[in-house]
Amino acid sequence: MEEHKTTVRSVERALDILLCFTAGTDLAMSEIAERVGLHKSTVHRMLATLEEKGFIARDSASDRYRLGMRIWELSTHLSNYDDPAILLLPEMERLRDQLDETVSLYVRDGEDRLRIQAVQSGQAIRRVAPVGARMPLYVGASSKVLLAFAAEAEREAVMAAKSWPASVSRKQFMEQLEEIRRLGYATSVEERESGAAAVAAPIFHRSGRLAAALSVSGPASRLTLEKMREYIPVMMNSARLMGTMVK
Repeated sequence: MEEHKTTVRSVERALDILLCFTAGTDLAMSEIAERVGLHKSTVHRMLATLEEKGFIARDSASDRYRLGMRIWELSTHLSNYDDPAILLLPEMERLRDQLDETVSLYVRDGEDRLRIQAVQSGQAIRRVAPVGARMPLYVGASSKVLLAFAAEAEREAVMAAKSWPASVSRKQFMEQLEEIRRLGYATSVEERESGAAAVAAPIFHRSGRLAAALSVSGPASRLTLEKMREYIPVMMNSARLMGTMVK
């Protein structure tokens, strides 16, 4: 039994090391050790194993680490059949071309939202949206859409979590979510990031279950509330079309 626990713990540690690279592409061993809370000697051994298997690559000149080619090899075998990031990309690109603003796709992952796809605006000043970015659920148009249209039990669990900030009134937030459900979309202006604005709409599975949040974002100076209201019918039409594509 003890051997089984040790094996699982080793796997968890290895995965924790790999997950460090969601917040950085080029890390020193000391940075990795600090992030995972392990002694440098333990991290060194695990990095050596991951490097041998191709999941980690080390730059011998700088002695820094990055993800190895094995990660990309695995990613090419993701199923196109039911991956919304792949299925919905053509419609996202069409919407981007029509509105000329950055278009993103978000899903809820526990107490966060995760950007799983993005197509950048062609504007000189634009909202850069890196895929894989993780953000809290208590702020931003997409976060509110993901909570407003989630199952009641899921919504209550997120708002009851310890990570929910005391500065955000649950009562007032619930009132906002009710309004978003009534309208069918959410907007935000400089809520999470200074100078940025976004409008988001829900994408539903054919069964009626929430699949993702579709977002259009840009500089608040250009993406005004008036402009967002112009975009909403176009966005909601795209969201409905996307809903017919997801499994």
